[in-house]
Amino acid sequence: GSFEAAAADLKVTPSAISQRIKALEDRVGVSLINRGAPCTGTPPGLRLAKHAEDVGLLEAQLGRELALDGQPGPARLRIAVNADSLATWFVPALAVVRDVLFDLVIDDQDHSADWLRRGEVSAAICAGGRPVTGCDATDLGAQRYVATASPGFVARWFPDGVTPEALAHAPCLTYNAKDGLQRAWIAQRFGLRIAPPAHYLPSAQAFVEAARRGMGWGMNPLALVRGHIRNGRLVALAQHAPLDVALTWQVSRIMAPALEPVTRAVRAAARKHLARE
Repeated sequence: GSFEAAAADLKVTPSAISQRIKALEDRVGVSLINRGAPCTGTPPGLRLAKHAEDVGLLEAQLGRELALDGQPGPARLRIAVNADSLATWFVPALAVVRDVLFDLVIDDQDHSADWLRRGEVSAAICAGGRPVTGCDATDLGAQRYVATASPGFVARWFPDGVTPEALAHAPCLTYNAKDGLQRAWIAQRFGLRIAPPAHYLPSAQAFVEAARRGMGWGMNPLALVRGHIRNGRLVALAQHAPLDVALTWQVSRIMAPALEPVTRAVRAAARKHLARE
């Protein structure tokens, strides 16, 4: 962003934007904007922006409860979500929620809770575990993953079967450095810690395409590869050996009443798409 772009949106001059930011920084006693190209928020600035978004959500809730006239425009809600949830089941939940503008932050499910701890999001899809302090957690079910590869890749790298020795040398597909699903499946399957050579592909759709084209093997959501397995473009490395990742919906307790419509939609979508015990 830039002061010029903000000025155009607000129909004021860049100088007016600069003066308002400077006055706010003087008031709170910290720098809120990193002046650069583009301008970015400092940690206090991001926290203040998040607070303003929360106030908008709370005001919208109050307006609904009191049936007030002259409601403001849609409130903005920032959520941390993992890429596989976004690619498989999370968008249908968002689509039924009205009067909210969503700002999604993509991060691994094992790390999305960090965004809540830092106060940078109001809600997050997290791996199962203890709730973040100050948050309510709802169990959603499990995202089911299967280890898959193309038939040609299996023939080349696993001619004698999927063994620990072969897995130590066969390239795997990894979303990013935070992605531990491949290693977790190996540990679940063989009880061993193996770090195979890896491609890094930070896209759920590209992950599937790379597996189809024989670049490597990887843990793909069953929902994304079921059809490819059925028609033979991908094969499962082991039958009846999925990796289930339990997911929770965590919401800031202060914001929970205002986010109840979103929570209902997320729970309903999860019931349709996630595995249950």
